[in-house]
Amino acid sequence: MADGEYRGLIHRNSADLAAWLAKRPAEAALEADLPIIDPHHHLWDAPHRDRGRYFLPELLDDTSGGHNIVSTVFLECQAMFRASGPDEMKPVGEVEFVNGVAAQSASGQYGKTRACEAIIGWADLMLGSRVRAVLEAEIAVAGGRFRGVRYGTSWDEGVAGKHVSRPIPRHRLLDPKFREGFAELGKLGLTFDSWHFFPQLPDLLDIARAFPGQTIIVDHVGGHLGIGQYAGKQAETLPVWKKNMQDLAGCPNVVVKLGGLGMTSFGFGFELREAPPSSQELAAAWKPYIETCIDLFGPERCMFESNFPPDKQSCGYTELWNAFKIITKGASAAEKKALYSGTAARVYRMIAP
Repeated sequence: MADGEYRGLIHRNSADLAAWLAKRPAEAALEADLPIIDPHHHLWDAPHRDRGRYFLPELLDDTSGGHNIVSTVFLECQAMFRASGPDEMKPVGEVEFVNGVAAQSASGQYGKTRACEAIIGWADLMLGSRVRAVLEAEIAVAGGRFRGVRYGTSWDEGVAGKHVSRPIPRHRLLDPKFREGFAELGKLGLTFDSWHFFPQLPDLLDIARAFPGQTIIVDHVGGHLGIGQYAGKQAETLPVWKKNMQDLAGCPNVVVKLGGLGMTSFGFGFELREAPPSSQELAAAWKPYIETCIDLFGPERCMFESNFPPDKQSCGYTELWNAFKIITKGASAAEKKALYSGTAARVYRMIAP
């Protein structure tokens, strides 16, 4: 198996991952008082996929590492779909489940972090206008916390495409039926999170221009790839990624999440090391992506994210936020406020620190 393929396939189970992360002594949190809204994490119980359990206790164990995490946003991950009923309504179960977790956190009995203050669910936009009933059901069970949907459109003919959670046709964002469903989001004041690989960026640009009033959040710095056929070809692919992100930055309705770089699909290879990297090493590797996005979109349209637990394949939670803070060491107080909490609070309609 080629190295580029191996990097796309490796995924430690939860026990092995914990042992690996323990090989690096925990770092002290930098700028520990800086308020942070973590706008992207998951909750799941998936032993059948070797992902283990990541519920409120595991999340709080990570967020209690010294950084000032004031609140979080849950992103759909097919965690608790309903087992019965119409297929199109099954995703409502995930929103219902996460709202229960959010209610636990809101009791104050689990610390100061408002976990899952905002919820991003999933709905099949290929239902066209009929998806409105699903969205309204998700709004109804979310206790005022439902903010939008994420719909992954990641497609790749190589190894990366073999490990997406939902196989999707190559140009789903251009599908007229999809766009019919997409239009229902704006009618209900909901956001759209887009998770895709960087070759799909032109399709996202097309839909962003077609729906200029729809807030679109680009997850994981636009999904650059460094595995499979893209391994070792950053000199060729980074300019393509940057040009597409530059075009997207011209759409005022688009914002970008700075993170996801700990996933193995980026090809940094941290998961292959004997011990996890330091925050300094992470910052050095991630800086070109993060600084490019901030330069293109500006702090008011960028938000840092943890993408935990997927990014846990490369580092611990405290080290991840330390890396971000190393990268933004020279930013002003106003810029840091936007990047670490302000943009997320505005976009997802959350309580600003």
